[in-house]
Order: sequence, then C-alpha cells, then structure tokens
Amino acid sequence: MNPYCLSIDELKKKATEIRKRIVVLNAESPAGGHTGADLSQVEIVTSLYFRILNCAPDRTDDPERDVYIQSKGHAAGGYYCCLAEAGYFPVDWLPHYQHADSKLPGHPVRQKTPGVELNTGALGHGLPVAVGLALAAKKSGSKRKIYVVTGDGELAEGSNWEAALVAAHYGLDNLIIINDKNKLQLAGYTKDIMKTDPLDKKWEAFGMQVTECDGNDVGSVVDALEGLKQEGKPNVVIANTIKGAGISFIQGRPEWHHRVPKGEEVTQALEELSHG
Repeated sequence: MNPYCLSIDELKKKATEIRKRIVVLNAESPAGGHTGADLSQVEIVTSLYFRILNCAPDRTDDPERDVYIQSKGHAAGGYYCCLAEAGYFPVDWLPHYQHADSKLPGHPVRQKTPGVELNTGALGHGLPVAVGLALAAKKSGSKRKIYVVTGDGELAEGSNWEAALVAAHYGLDNLIIINDKNKLQLAGYTKDIMKTDPLDKKWEAFGMQVTECDGNDVGSVVDALEGLKQEGKPNVVIANTIKGAGISFIQGRPEWHHRVPKGEEVTQALEELSHG
C-alpha cells in the first residue's frame, strides 16, 4: 500500500509545496528547465506518490511494487521535486539539479536518481516499456500495476499507438495511461502542430477504457484513479490540465515551455502560491 495515504486537503497542501520547490529549482538551475510541463503535472504525480501508488522509498527493489514511468521526461524537475518530498532522496539534492555530475540530470536516469524506474527523454518511449512491464506482470501472476504519464504533444509519436495495440490485444488491465493534456508543446498549441483530438474516441478505438478528469484538481484525479476497474482492458485517464498551472503569469503561455522564472518573477510566483 501507499505509505502516506494523504487526504484530499493534505494532497492540496503537498501540491502547493511541490510547486514552490519547482519554482526555486528551475530558477537556480544552470541549464534552465521546463517550467510549464513541470507545473501542469503536479496534481497527478502528487496524487500518485502520496496516495495511489503501492510503492515506497524503502521498497524500490520490491518485485510487487507498483511502477511509475515519467514518459514526458523533459518534466524531470517537477518529478524530482515530488520524489524528494516523498523521501526517495534528500531535498538538499534539489539545488544541484542539472549541475555537472549531479544525481538529478535534465532527464530522468535510473542509474543516477533513486526512485526513477526508467530513463526517459526521447518522447514516445515510456508507454512501450510500460506495456512490456504490464505484460510481464500478467504472465508472472503479479498484482502490481504500471502507471505511465505522457504529454498530449507526445502522442504524435507513433510508438505510443503501436504500444496501445499490444496493450489492448493482451488485455493489460494492470496498465494505467495518464495523458497530461495541457494542450501545449514546445513550439505552440498542440492542435496547431499535430491535432490529437478527439483523444477519448481514439483511445476507445484502440480498445481502452477511458476516463477524464480535471488534472489540476487532486480530488478529481484521485476520484478518477481510485474509480478505475480492471475488466480486461487497459485504462486511460485523460487529465485535462493547464500548462504552467498555479502561477498567473506562467499558465497557458507557450513561451514557458523552456523558460524559467528569474528575479522578481520568483518572488511573485512564491507569493502567489503562498496566498493562493
């Protein structure tokens, strides 16, 4: 079981603390960061690590632990802030994000960072590996679940849809795909670069059970994840989010894909989060 099992109110507070860490982390990084992507997924990863996932810092080698894969690997900063809060490594590692020889590189690396299950960064790789892990669990009789978070822009990669065919064919109902649908990607709006809607109908056509939620509301995320059924089909949760969510001058703005707050922007962001 999850070692924290936080209430909805506790999850909201935890998400705010993680957002604050993301602001400082990216502001101090010598190589910048992906602020918008980090912020859009906060409620998703907070709900997973502090309530949903059957895993813990002292069980990283447990063969029956649930597995989380951060397929949108460019959002490593937000992922690290959550892992640190959950006790997978000391929070005093965070100021070393993206420094030379840091244990927290710009994209997740299993061999460097405790808690990371898969090296990710090249988009479209996380879901195929998650399918393999879910299939292996099925064949071995394991009750573990495999969770993977993808970006919506990432779904333009064909490897995702090949993996979806395999997942449905083998009835991998131990696989939970969470789409962080923030409607933006590197250069602009996803609908203008490569339209993926209607996502729900696409996933259903590939043989998935589909649920939607407000991905920036922990109550909605928890309801969706705790309400999933294992009925012979993989589950897809379309988490409707805002890129850069939680900070007024960042959210919904394409330029914050790879921009980081500096100077007064850091102060303003932290003030908003403290009084929001």
